[in-house]
Amino acid sequence: MPTTEHWSVDIYLTEEEDRTHAQAQLHTRDATDLRGTGLAKRSPEDVNVPEVGAELAAARALFELAHHLLRAATVDVEQLTGKPARLHS
Repeated sequence: MPTTEHWSVDIYLTEEEDRTHAQAQLHTRDATDLRGTGLAKRSPEDVNVPEVGAELAAARALFELAHHLLRAATVDVEQLTGKPARLHS
């Protein structure tokens, strides 16, 4: 019988002048604490559109979080098998 788990990711965005910082935090059933961070910086000649900075910073934070999650899975596989693992996205 299939089982379902619920994992969630919270994204926190902070804007300071021409920079937007993002932090993505993964929440799992076993309280895994993985985070990714991202930064977007507006160029002085660009129009100020806060949504674009938020999108870029969030995407970069999620990309880093995905990298951390893939690395955690690799470590888990290596510990279970006792052999080096190469997992790909």
